Amino acid sequence: MRVAGITTEIKGVIFDMDGLLVNSEKLYWDANIQASDEFNLGVPHDAYLKLTGATVEDMQAFYHKYFKSVEDRDRFIKRTDDLVWEWTDQGKLKLQPGVQRALDQFQNMGLELAIASSNYDDVVQHVLWATGIRNYFSFYLSWKDVEKGHIKPKPAPDIYLAASQKMGLAKDELLVFEDSSTGVAAAHAAGLKVVMIPDLLPATTIDKEKATMVVANFNEFLSKIK
Repeated sequence: MRVAGITTEIKGVIFDMDGLLVNSEKLYWDANIQASDEFNLGVPHDAYLKLTGATVEDMQAFYHKYFKSVEDRDRFIKRTDDLVWEWTDQGKLKLQPGVQRALDQFQNMGLELAIASSNYDDVVQHVLWATGIRNYFSFYLSWKDVEKGHIKPKPAPDIYLAASQKMGLAKDELLVFEDSSTGVAAAHAAGLKVVMIPDLLPATTIDKEKATMVVANFNEFLSKIK
């Protein structure tokens, strides 16, 4: 695949999942708000945006600030996860604009496709089968691989280094798609070209410096294919 603004030919693509391929970040935000209201936590609704693509350290700081005990935190997390799982089964989880078209086009071009997600393995499987896109991907990496491989999560480059190694292509033949600052930082640190498609939060100045390009959605990216 030849893309305007990228000098090398792309033979493989690695995707983040939440907020990039599917609208799950919005569902998690809505679930956070509902769980908070149910438990009368009194957390400002916009505070949950800080969890979008958050690092492990950022999440721990958030929980420490707003929850009195580990038990309260765990109840909140479980309720949030249960709501998103339920909404996924109800069909509220949707592919982001242009994703289906992009996957079809990439597959027709013979590109190898994979996912590098920070979410749990069962959630990744649930999302991929619920949206009907599992069979587009040669493999996926999840939080299970982070734990099993004793590697650091995003924004460390480890999961993208593992994915690129498993794909067996040179780094300059790979392209990453990400929606968050944490993910962009991880891909950039791995020495990979990364296209940012922001979801709930806009691209920062640092994102724009690290990303190969920033586009509004996959349709805009597809218009750049030569």
